[in-house]
Amino acid sequence: MPTVEGAGVHLKRAFGFQHVPEFDPFLLFDEFHSEKPEEYSMGFPFHPHRGIETITYVLQGEVRHEDSLGNRGIIRPGEVQWMTAGSGIIHQEMPQGDENGALWGFQLWANLPASQKMMEPRYQEIKSNRVPELLMEKGLKVRIICGEVNGVEGPVREIITDPEYLDVTVPADEKFSHITVPGYTVFAYVIEGSGRFDKEKDPCAFEVEGGRYFDPAEGCVIGPETLVLYGDGDSIEVTAGDKGIRFLLISGKPIAEPVAWYGPVVMNTKEELKVAFEEYRQGSFTR
Repeated sequence: MPTVEGAGVHLKRAFGFQHVPEFDPFLLFDEFHSEKPEEYSMGFPFHPHRGIETITYVLQGEVRHEDSLGNRGIIRPGEVQWMTAGSGIIHQEMPQGDENGALWGFQLWANLPASQKMMEPRYQEIKSNRVPELLMEKGLKVRIICGEVNGVEGPVREIITDPEYLDVTVPADEKFSHITVPGYTVFAYVIEGSGRFDKEKDPCAFEVEGGRYFDPAEGCVIGPETLVLYGDGDSIEVTAGDKGIRFLLISGKPIAEPVAWYGPVVMNTKEELKVAFEEYRQGSFTR
């Protein structure tokens, strides 16, 4: 769903407010991808966050950030910023394209349980060379941001909802299989190429949001800018199309708590939201 946020940044939103609690513990997933600076250069000026984590992964260009606590830095290609807003952060994110004006990346919002919503804010800033790139048989490649594959663990750790965040590349017509945790929310987002995410390759085994009822996905092939939400299970299997496929595979443990959400603040009750915005107005939002 095309949308505009911040001071005029054009995004494509795979899921958001209307999908709670379907993606629990995740709240929102955006892709920003443009070669037109006028679609992103105005960025996201200073704004507050409380009660959530924001995860930014950049493929092209960069995102400059700074906050009310004195933190500042640049997220460059292949890098990740895992920001835990906790009790409150006021920050800004200003995208900048590469030498060709290209900007490409993703932002995921993850919820925090009530017991941790007011935890001390923190950052995990991961440089590209710290992200393990696992080369597997038949040319499969996995960048492990968070989680574990074949005994190799990603650099982002100690996250309450036990998430996994993988960047997976599968050559043409090859298969990628991965064990998942029963009861966890699991989804994939296609970046490039295409593939089949249903083991049985049955076009009637899944529904396409916004699709026509009498027009099942031909051959079950899923292409770019499409998100696949899995049902419960203990493994997934992806078969690449004739040009290969690259996708993000993300999972996490559901929180199963009430969600009170307004803008950049996500709490458990409306009363907590009112307190957050009153503190913001009074200048006592950050601890």
